[in-house]
Amino acid sequence: MFGLSGTHALGRSGTESSDYREPESSPNPQKYWAAAPLNYPNKESSRFLLTAQRLCTAGALPPVLGSACAEHGDPPLTHVKLVWQQGIREDWLRFGKPVAERILDRRTRIESYAPGQVFALVRWASNDYGTVRSSLDIVRAVASGEAFTTVPQVDPGGEILLSVRGWPKVRQTFELIDAIEQAGHDPCEIAPDHWRHMHNRLAAGMLPRIYGKDRHHAWLRRRKLKS
Repeated sequence: MFGLSGTHALGRSGTESSDYREPESSPNPQKYWAAAPLNYPNKESSRFLLTAQRLCTAGALPPVLGSACAEHGDPPLTHVKLVWQQGIREDWLRFGKPVAERILDRRTRIESYAPGQVFALVRWASNDYGTVRSSLDIVRAVASGEAFTTVPQVDPGGEILLSVRGWPKVRQTFELIDAIEQAGHDPCEIAPDHWRHMHNRLAAGMLPRIYGKDRHHAWLRRRKLKS
């Protein structure tokens, strides 16, 4: 897995500590993956609330990753492109359980998720003048025919449960995810409504509610009834 998802190789994926800092150079650069830098302006999270509005419908766009698409009647997968260039562009998954993985080169990989799976994509970029992008998107992979929103580096897109911009907000979200893990919950399995609640509270400058055992048990019972 080269340390980009759920390991300690990169030091920022699946960790249990809340001591997060802006990405720095790695002591093990040979394990890092890179790509050409992107100089997008780094804008703080606009204070918008998540709504039911979606931009596209799954299946409306032609697949980009032909050889990695579902075959033999399997449900379509959502593909997440991760690139790494030490100190310039660094992408990783804060959490996620991919069902497939494809290595394109030593700097680029693709993780694939089945419909309904939830993952957290972190993207950071820098240039000679400092940080130009810090973002975290928590996304639910959608099924064929489901409405979805386009997300950079996610093919075809997904349902955005939480989205923050700017390192202070990203760091705060990391700490909230840590608290969920320390309470014994897997971030991949908690109620999607809680991520929406977190997004809206953070956008309003308010502290989200704690995700408790009662809330989680209610979600598990609800999910079982729907299955």
